[in-house]
Amino acid sequence: MVYFRRSDLELAGRQRTASLGYANARDALNTRTASVFPGETFDVFLSHSFKDAPLILGIANHLEKQGLSVYIDWIVDRQLNRSEVTPETASLLRERMGQCTSLIYANSTSSPMSKWMPWELGYFDGSKGGPIAIMPIDDDVPGQQGQEYLGLYPAIERVPAGSGFMTAAVEPGGFHRMPVAEFGRGLGQLYGF
Repeated sequence: MVYFRRSDLELAGRQRTASLGYANARDALNTRTASVFPGETFDVFLSHSFKDAPLILGIANHLEKQGLSVYIDWIVDRQLNRSEVTPETASLLRERMGQCTSLIYANSTSSPMSKWMPWELGYFDGSKGGPIAIMPIDDDVPGQQGQEYLGLYPAIERVPAGSGFMTAAVEPGGFHRMPVAEFGRGLGQLYGF
């Protein structure tokens, strides 16, 4: 199992930021999504801890390289204040999750402290039933998922493919997988390898 490491994602985010000519990841993210239209649909709802903001550009960039469109709440809906849990914010997030085909839960050491991530996961699972995958991110113990219920879902991993790696959703147990681009769009089912 090869998971995504914080340092790799932060480096990818910094490289992308520099290549775009921005001072920091937040400026690059704000500009990159400035043209999102109301009612637009997305392949992926990226559930994450706001404390991991520096990683988000790296994750979004990686998923977009797979051809996926990614919803990041505090970028697309800049008026949201993730530190405030309000009925209005919950209502907007419900609407946005309805506009997304899949949910990827960016699980890091910050995730257990998030007020929103468990709610987003539960709401998405209850309303759509999937596709949902966990993207484990941790420098100290790659792949440690923390909350036991996360083991119900496939994990996003880098799996051997030809002479390199591909990003795939891999079911618990590791016997079935699907390229993340297909998973994010809700196409097909996990298959054996």
